[in-house]
Amino acid sequence: MITRIFLTHPRSVDETYAEHAVFAGRFAFELLLAAGAAAVHAVLPCLFEKTASRMIADMYARTHNRGKN
Repeated sequence: MITRIFLTHPRSVDETYAEHAVFAGRFAFELLLAAGAAAVHAVLPCLFEKTASRMIADMYARTHNRGKN
């Protein structure tokens, strides 16, 4: 049960639990930054015109093939 909860997914992307925690934590922080840029853009459309979409595209590029060998 513990293995399934904590280790199965990190192993599926060839990471240890700690490596996966760091990756996911950084990813979450980047999502917060993208959300902030989008929120500012919603109020002031002249700012951060492509920032959030570029950040999301970059994050997708880093993750869409993880674990597929």
